[in-house]
Amino acid sequence: MEVVIWLEEVLLFRCGFEFKEMSGAGFWVIDMMRKRARTSMDSTIFDVWKREVGELSSRNFAHRLAASEGVVLRLDILRKLEKHKGCVNAVSFNADGDILVSGSDDRRVILWDWETGRVRLSFHSGHHNNVFQAKIMPYTEDRSIVTCAADGQVRHAQILERGKVETKLLAEHEGRAHKLAIEPGSPHIFYTCGEDGLVQHIDLRTSTATELFTCQSVHHQNYMSDVQLNAIAIDPRNPNFFAVGGSDQFARLFDIRKYKWDGSTEFGQPVNFFCPPHLVGDENVGITGLAFSDQRELLVSYNNEFIYLFTGDMGLGPDPVTTSLVSHDSDAGDMSPNHHSVASPADIDGNAKAAPQVYKGHMNCETVKGVNFYGPRCEYVVSGSDCGRIFIWKKKGGKLIRVMEADKHVVNCIEPHPHTMMLASSGIENDIKVWIPKAIDRATLPANIEMRRPKPRRWMHRMISPEDLMLQLVSLQRRRTRQERSGENSDVRQDLLQMLLTFDGSSDGSSDDRDDDGDATGAEECNT
Repeated sequence: MEVVIWLEEVLLFRCGFEFKEMSGAGFWVIDMMRKRARTSMDSTIFDVWKREVGELSSRNFAHRLAASEGVVLRLDILRKLEKHKGCVNAVSFNADGDILVSGSDDRRVILWDWETGRVRLSFHSGHHNNVFQAKIMPYTEDRSIVTCAADGQVRHAQILERGKVETKLLAEHEGRAHKLAIEPGSPHIFYTCGEDGLVQHIDLRTSTATELFTCQSVHHQNYMSDVQLNAIAIDPRNPNFFAVGGSDQFARLFDIRKYKWDGSTEFGQPVNFFCPPHLVGDENVGITGLAFSDQRELLVSYNNEFIYLFTGDMGLGPDPVTTSLVSHDSDAGDMSPNHHSVASPADIDGNAKAAPQVYKGHMNCETVKGVNFYGPRCEYVVSGSDCGRIFIWKKKGGKLIRVMEADKHVVNCIEPHPHTMMLASSGIENDIKVWIPKAIDRATLPANIEMRRPKPRRWMHRMISPEDLMLQLVSLQRRRTRQERSGENSDVRQDLLQMLLTFDGSSDGSSDDRDDDGDATGAEECNT
């Protein structure tokens, strides 16, 4: 025992600490020998000592070690998972974290043992176009997988004995269906959204899809009255709340408890809107990715712009047009107007709102990119970029700490492991990269990363083709039918007239460097 204590004292002494016995107290304290900032190695050794003497639990020690900046700076590629024959658009882990599922332009879904690189199962999804999302339903022994794709279909794959797979159609969107979100802890319930603006609620027990609403633009601020949706996310602390984002500047929060399942009321009014103050009214931006943290913060990634982190008290309320972000006083603790936010700064003036945290440096112009949190307690923010790199920021303060070369063209998906500091990334290339903290040396940032806003460009969903016009016509007809059923006055004819009058002016004939399947074939240089 004395030898162990002596070794600990030597180790800590070399890191700049000394022990002093406090008179009358029967315990030890640690003082700094030198007046200097403690390095991450010092902090780690200090935490080891605290764990050994019982001042730090093993659980908290593991969290602190995993969240340390030194771990992030040592991330490196463990292996590449190579089997797909097209761009990999979706990567996701099962609940245990031992299986990685991926979906691709080749319309196949693959289940990987990412630790060995072995393919556990590969099957055709049943889709007719690029697979955009594939997720394993929890508590199903990894045998139930849901997918959505560019063909607008939402499908369910059931893995049977001996690797046989049965797939069936659950629902459809008019246009591409980019994302789906699983209700936390549920093996049956998930939501989907698509470019038709429709949000659907699907229950696998009955294989039925309920059309909840079609997302509408704020007071018809442009000719496209339906917001084409790219992202949907569910609050993990309160699954009654979910957020959607798409072809305008607002992230919308909904409360599923307001929906009447007998269809007796119209469910389409968000309980809260989120948008940085300078983007309110900006029609050149849209949302490509959303994510909730374990602390119920909402992360929003904009194209032609930056990434922003919102707490519940930063919402604009249910009417963003008449609500001022500066003067409106909201207590939306769980992102709804009826609860107080635990993340609300105590020193904010009663009538003033805190500005959202911003994360700069990446480029998001070419494709629909996701965004995510990283770390055991969501200590970091991660995103891909048009330059083929992965960007990692500290969540608190927004400091960029890591830029990693990951793809020759564009990185679209970054998925953190549910239990360890491991990452999976994919993009325009046909492989998946698995990242773990294995590098010997700590990485440094490139010296010339610029933090400027990208040059404004046409939003990727602006109507530029007859196909887009047909998509809007079908969507308007669906909304008209729904309104007539509910006895509401329909303004579809006015919307249709406005759309036709503006269609020719919006069709500039410009090309966005995409192939026949709608995939980006190139990317501009990153702003580094």
